[in-house]
Amino acid sequence: MADPLRARIETLTGARVTGLGALHGGDLSDVYSATLEDGRQVVAKLGALVDTEARMLQAMAAAGAPVPRVLATQTGLTILEMLDEAPASARGWAALGHGLRRLHDSCGTLYGWEQDYAFGPAPIPNAPRRDWAAFWAEQRLLAWPADLPMDIAHRLDALAARLPDLLPATPPPALLHGDLWAGNVLFGPGGTAHMIDPACYYGDAEVDLAMLSLFGQPGPAFHTAYGDLSPGWHDRRPIYQLWPALVHLRLFGPGYRGMVENLLTTAGC
Repeated sequence: MADPLRARIETLTGARVTGLGALHGGDLSDVYSATLEDGRQVVAKLGALVDTEARMLQAMAAAGAPVPRVLATQTGLTILEMLDEAPASARGWAALGHGLRRLHDSCGTLYGWEQDYAFGPAPIPNAPRRDWAAFWAEQRLLAWPADLPMDIAHRLDALAARLPDLLPATPPPALLHGDLWAGNVLFGPGGTAHMIDPACYYGDAEVDLAMLSLFGQPGPAFHTAYGDLSPGWHDRRPIYQLWPALVHLRLFGPGYRGMVENLLTTAGC
């Protein structure tokens, strides 16, 4: 793999690769660090969907959100800038809050995205819709009922039927990161914060905020920087947290069943 990859990186960057090493990757791609002859360090991502991810990062950058720069891309390979990392700080959390607000202030006209995506074997259907509650029901909570335990699928059916009364029909179609948890935030020197590994689509901004608080809590400086939420956000949060919980249940097994059941109970189903 190393020699063909080295050649592809050299073709895209126009510089000889003097060092290449594997980085920790996810379900969608293999990730490498590459040192170039001119001294630059870059990140190379290999995978079936990395060119789609590159377009998502470019859309986020156009909205003013802090993301790594896309240096070059071709089918199956994307080259990104290498970002320095540092421990999370109050300034970093504030930077994330400001950056996420800029992202969410960039709005589309419909809910969804120009093409479907996937978390590994878990499809993410993104066909554009005009009704947000219908999108969340049919293209998130009910995206693949045959792949879930039958009792969970039945409870999701019951919740989906109630969504027109629980979710706003037409919230602003904010540009979402789509997979925003702490592992997809890189805090850097000087109180910076960048978002990585997006699964973008347009939807209710509360979706990103719900996921960010599913596996931990952002620092208080984040909330101050991001600003106020719409009334009723606390009641909607478990409904939005169900999607990443369902993804984890499908990808990683019954260890996440309790999380799904608790969220369904909190949502009233």
